[in-house]
Amino acid sequence: NMFGFWDWVGGRYSLWSAIGLSICLSIGFENFEQLLDGAHYMDNHFKTMPFEKNAPVILAVLGVWYSNFFKAETHALLPYDQYLHRFAAYFQQGDMESNGKFVSKAGKPVKYSTGPIVWGEPGTNGQHAFYQLIHQGTRLIPCDFIAPAQTHNPIAGGKHHKILLSNFLAQTEALMMGKTSDEARAELSKAGLCGNELDNLLPHKVFVGNRPTNSIVVKKVSPFTLGALI
Repeated sequence: NMFGFWDWVGGRYSLWSAIGLSICLSIGFENFEQLLDGAHYMDNHFKTMPFEKNAPVILAVLGVWYSNFFKAETHALLPYDQYLHRFAAYFQQGDMESNGKFVSKAGKPVKYSTGPIVWGEPGTNGQHAFYQLIHQGTRLIPCDFIAPAQTHNPIAGGKHHKILLSNFLAQTEALMMGKTSDEARAELSKAGLCGNELDNLLPHKVFVGNRPTNSIVVKKVSPFTLGALI
């Protein structure tokens, strides 16, 4: 026996179809329905909200803006929750297969950038790997920071999650504000550096800021919120 589905269902959308059977078997049909409910909620939001309050429209316009007018070639997805550690990898297909074409629906070549390279890792892993490039590199890399307000695993009375959210907020603030030469000099002086040692290190501690980020906060990672995010 086989479950059939329509030939127009692309792989990147197929989890909502009979292909989602494996998801049902793994998390149960009630949770699978919540996944569908989250997607349905966001579909209705996209359909009914005015453009200036429409999250998918705003994110799409920002994508076109940075890709075409600021020549951004990549877009980073940075979830601050281990349960979303494969979200960026999954969404590579959702975004790049959809937008990875050089012709329009009418089959005509386009004269603009149609989509960036999507990549990313969980936030605290990325902070020790590639955030240096995002903060101080020569390429503009727009980022989506994603975090749940509540954790499924409260450790030490939720202290660890508060520290995680502090990292989430601090990174987006630093990308926005940067660090001036005077601020960096004051930090290095406070750490006991002076003279040539300070002057040699100073340029490496300065970053310009004004790097674009979106902060997306959900109440808690759940089938519903995952469906809405997708």
